[in-house]
Amino acid sequence: MAQQPLSYTLLIQLEPLVINPPIWRRLWVSGDITLRKLHHYIQAAMGWESRHLHEFSNGVRRYLPPEAEMDMAADVVDDRKARLRVVAKQGERLRYLYDFGDSWQHVIAVEAVEPCEQGGNWCHLLDGARACPPEDAGGADGYLQMLHTLAQPPCEARDELLAWLRGGYDAEAFDCRAANAAVQRVQNNFWG
Repeated sequence: MAQQPLSYTLLIQLEPLVINPPIWRRLWVSGDITLRKLHHYIQAAMGWESRHLHEFSNGVRRYLPPEAEMDMAADVVDDRKARLRVVAKQGERLRYLYDFGDSWQHVIAVEAVEPCEQGGNWCHLLDGARACPPEDAGGADGYLQMLHTLAQPPCEARDELLAWLRGGYDAEAFDCRAANAAVQRVQNNFWG
């Protein structure tokens, strides 16, 4: 017997104990998606470029791509084989780690789980705030240092940073429409 399709409303916040004001996105997704597909949706919604490894954790198990080539311990599951509806319930939290070097920690709060008409691999970005840090910014500490340097009057360090950023970075910028278009492009592909 087929299960009733479920929709999940997820609040994803980047480094919630470090970055303030927060960088966050709210997604409405099918409970049928795999964690790998959720990874692709998060990458698109946040503005990451999916250049690094990732890991999900629910406090009991870790969910990784097999290409991570790590010791697949008893608590490790292939993220392509784990569905959101099985891994997380309403009111629970997941941890999503992106880029093992910079160690970007995301907290995913399951705000709502509701029956819906459509199963499958769909996702909609509902809302969000602030720009995602650039790839390879050095994690939360490097990002905060970057913001500090950008706020300084013109100097050599600021000029070098602007050159690395290819001209600029606006930490407050967030275009929900453009981010949702990126999410929809992922939805229309067969990744994950």
